[in-house]
Amino acid sequence: MSTHTFDRWLTGEQQMDWRAYLEGNAILWDALNYDLLDACGLSLSEYEILVRLSEKPGHAMRMSALADELAQSRSRVSHTVRRMEERQLVARKPSSSDRRGINCIMTAQGYSLLKSAAPKHVASVRDRLVDVITSDELAQLAAIFRRVALASGRQTSDISNAQAD
Repeated sequence: MSTHTFDRWLTGEQQMDWRAYLEGNAILWDALNYDLLDACGLSLSEYEILVRLSEKPGHAMRMSALADELAQSRSRVSHTVRRMEERQLVARKPSSSDRRGINCIMTAQGYSLLKSAAPKHVASVRDRLVDVITSDELAQLAAIFRRVALASGRQTSDISNAQAD
């Protein structure tokens, strides 16, 4: 058994900043989610799935790649996609190139809902974040979270997609 004493506690100021981040992130996520649900009946997670699919050829992605891009567990994405499938927003089909893989494909109904939801969501993002902070602060926020992702052995999708192009 180690007798080493842990000595890397957060300072009082770091603890306040950490809690402000946790609370602010939760408040922002909840507000954006509420706005989308209220405006068009989509959760923020469902909206993000439709956005990612809309950016891919054929509006389709492998389920595993979709989960990776959303930084969510495969199980969580699978449950969300199942609910979306029941509403006919997406469909799941075996991959034509690899029968073991499953593709998630946005339906015409899903695309129509996304087109309707997008302006409302963008307005909410502007009202709740983009227009609340400066453009320099927004760029700093993005740079910070790219570093956080890299420190965790991951990349944000903007970096991953830029490397794939």
